[in-house]
This record gives sequence, C-alpha cells and structure tokens, in this order.
Amino acid sequence: MSDSHDHGPGHEHPHTPHRHQQHPGQHPQHHGHGHDPTGHHPHEPDHTGRWRRLRHRLGHLLTPHSHDTADKVDTALETSRAGLRALWISLAVLGATAGLQALVVALSGSVALLGDTLHNVADALTAVPLGIAFLLGRRAATRAYTYGYGRAEDLAGIAIVATIAASAAFAGYEAVRRLLDPQDVRHLPYVAAAALVGFVGNELVARYRIAVGRRIGSAALVADGLHARADGFTSLAVLLGAGGAALGWRWADPAVGLLITAAILLVLKDAAREVYRRLMDAVDPDLVDRAEATLRAVPGVREVAGVRLRWIGHRLHAEATLVVDAELTLLQAHEVAADAEHQLGHAVPRLRGATVHTDPASHPGDHHHAELSHRRRSRGADRPEPLTPEVPASADRS
Repeated sequence: MSDSHDHGPGHEHPHTPHRHQQHPGQHPQHHGHGHDPTGHHPHEPDHTGRWRRLRHRLGHLLTPHSHDTADKVDTALETSRAGLRALWISLAVLGATAGLQALVVALSGSVALLGDTLHNVADALTAVPLGIAFLLGRRAATRAYTYGYGRAEDLAGIAIVATIAASAAFAGYEAVRRLLDPQDVRHLPYVAAAALVGFVGNELVARYRIAVGRRIGSAALVADGLHARADGFTSLAVLLGAGGAALGWRWADPAVGLLITAAILLVLKDAAREVYRRLMDAVDPDLVDRAEATLRAVPGVREVAGVRLRWIGHRLHAEATLVVDAELTLLQAHEVAADAEHQLGHAVPRLRGATVHTDPASHPGDHHHAELSHRRRSRGADRPEPLTPEVPASADRS
C-alpha cells in the first residue's frame, strides 16, 4: 500500500512513502546446516571430531549465552507447533527439576545446591518473555496500540532481570555466610542425587530440543538445547561440594556455591545487556549495513538517505528514505519503493514491515518538506472553500 504527497502543478516529482507488512514465515533466511570454513560438511566425521566437540562444549560452558528472545526465535520455530511444544515441555521439565532440588535444599542446607537450583530457575525464567511474546504479540493492533503488543516482551524482560538479580544476591549471601560460619551439610546422598537430577534434567531437555530443532530446521532451538547441556555441567559441580563435605571440608560446599553464583551473574549480565539494548532500540550494525547495501542495489535508487531498524517483540521494523530521479512519475517512484521494500524482506531476517519514503533528487532531505508544504499552502488554489459564507455585521443586526 502506498501514499503520496501532492505538490500541485509544477511539482510533479515523486515523493512517496511505501509501507508493506511481511507475514511471519515469509522469506526464510537460513537452513539447518552449513559447511565449516575448511569446506567439510559439519556431519562428516574426521579424526579431530571428538576433540572439536569437547572443545565446543567447554567453550559453550565458559562463554555467556545469549538470552535475547530474538535469538531464541526463528521462522521455523515460530511457525512450528512442534517447536513451541518443545519449548513448553522442556520448561516444565526444568521447573520440575528445580522443584525437586529445592526440596533437597530445604532438607540438607546445601548452599551449592541452592545456587544450582536458582541457576536453573533463572535460566528457565529467561524464556518467559518468549511466551509473553507469543501470547500478546499475536493480538491485533488497536487504535491505542498501533504497533501491537510486542513491547510487552521488554516489560517482562525487566521483571526477569530483577528476579535473576535477586536470585544471585540471595545465593551469594548464603554462600558467604556459610563460609564465615561453616556448618555441616546434612543428607549428603540426597544432595549428590539432586545434583545428578539437575544434570539429567538439563541433558534430557538438551537432547529433546536439539532433536526437535534439527527435525524442523530451527537453529534457534538447537542453540537453546546446547545452552541446556552446558547448564547440566554446572549441576555436576554440586557433586564436588558434596564430595568435599563428605571428606570433612566444610568450606567445599559454600565455595562451590560461590562458583555457581558467578554463573548466575553471567546469566544476569547477558540478560540485562539484551534488555537494555531492546529498551534503547539497539540493533546489530551489520543488519543496517546489509539493509543499506540491499537498497543501493535496487534499480532506480540514486542514494540511500537513511535507514532505521527497531525491534518490536521479536520482529524487526524498518524505515528507509531513498533518493530517486526527479523525472519519475508517481507510479514509477512507487514501483521503486515497492521493489526496495520487497528486497529488504529477503535480505533482513525477521523483518515484519518496512516503510520506504522516496525523495526526488531535486529536493532530497527532510528539510525541504516544510518549504514545499508552505509553498503549496500559499498558492491557495488547493485550499478548500469554507462550508458557510461569512455573514456581514450589518446583515446580522437586521
């Protein structure tokens, strides 16, 4: 759909904004697998395969994971019931795992297990904005909320960051208090069993998400599965604290608790950064570069005056200003804008809609808009006649 600004006779240059809404699932950007820089297919075995997998898992464990909801959603996941079902089932499993661990924490007083429980809860909570995005994001826009309800995801993100921060503070406080006032950990076999439950729960979730992600071609779900697998190794760290406590080392359990608190802080840092970037409308500069390059390659575009991208929920919205030949007719300028919008849909992942404005080369830039409007109004030819004629004062008195 398009709109135009009429500048009247003598101003036939094109000046058209063009807006189009892209539907979810359109223009798929990625497939589920690729090739590594050496040219080998990632599923081809080689003599270094095991070492590569081990190095990847260790690197994933030590590197903060992205908790940005946009990174958790792709077209395959969003449009697949199997993918969404995998998310909810895995969240239920992690919730049950954390619940069992919490019972053992209450019985044993293990601060290491407390930290692991809070870590699992914090990771599970980061998926809540995703659920809110799907529940509220599908509601139609209204006259009051013309962009829809995608921002509800960001509000939920603030609450989640606050919850994770409180979890880290509580786990750290308990670990430090126990270091200063050492106490025996009770029911060590239950603590060890709860640590194994945490590992098994995360590993089951990891295998399920990876399997479903590969079946439906969702790279986001596969990445989330790898994230859960790395969290399983954090649960195994509780075993070290339990083993040290069995040897009489009272400091072992709170020391492991501090390590797990550090892991929660990494989750907090990552989540807080992503929520801040969303609230400030930050996007990946590479996406802006890709959008500008795509627009410059559109036939009829002489210059790209500006491009803006912003997230609303887990979908991108774009605004672009293009400079075209002044001799183009309104219809020709509209065709250029429509082509530019369509090419953006192919080039920018998760782009929901784009508004493309065209300026003539003779009047580029927003600073000409006020001048053109004043000139048009000053002519008076297009000014509508008053609905009722003015009544002279003498006639009114008679």
